[in-house]
Amino acid sequence: MHVRWFGDSGARVLAFPTTMGNHNEWPNRYMPDVLREHIERGWIQLWCLDHNHDLSWYDKKAGAAERGARHLRYDAYIRDELLPFTRSINGNDFVIATGASFGAFHAMSIGLRNPHLFHRIIGMSGMYDIAGMTGGYSEGPVYASNPMAFMRNEHDPARLAAFRRQDIIIAIGRGDPNFQENQEFSGLLWEKGIGNALRVWDGHAHDWPFWEQMIVKYVGGHD
Repeated sequence: MHVRWFGDSGARVLAFPTTMGNHNEWPNRYMPDVLREHIERGWIQLWCLDHNHDLSWYDKKAGAAERGARHLRYDAYIRDELLPFTRSINGNDFVIATGASFGAFHAMSIGLRNPHLFHRIIGMSGMYDIAGMTGGYSEGPVYASNPMAFMRNEHDPARLAAFRRQDIIIAIGRGDPNFQENQEFSGLLWEKGIGNALRVWDGHAHDWPFWEQMIVKYVGGHD
């Protein structure tokens, strides 16, 4: 797995790529330039991550359970290898997970599976029910990867308290096909007493010019 980072200090921002992207996607889309002030002032350190999409959710030859298991190995890589590495470079305790489109799924899934490790989650134009890619199958490792499923059945008091300490931002265009799902997911969290900011943008808003505006607006808060 490859990774690129920009900046020396500040909150560690883990940026997950879209379906067709990799660790070069955010740099190639000039997102470090978009976030230049935040980086140069030491407010954030931007980490641009790789993925295993081709071996997990997009490997149609593999069964749904195997694809979910491969995703969980990616989750373990982020938790057990990448995060300790980022901390060895920058000891700032505050960690943000973000991504756009399929990257938003990654950010939300990993951020909510590990609420003790992630302090803010920024999902931009995301999909949060992975069962849509598994023919409706949502058991075992697929369930464990699927925010819409595992959050619905989360009742552990300690984990609920950890979720309530997180800052969860769900940004979506009103015309995005996933708009209703985002509304449902936000409502599900609120039913659990987990505060979150559902931010609805005009139009489709599912493209880089919108994601540039979103990340600048929400990386430091959710006004």
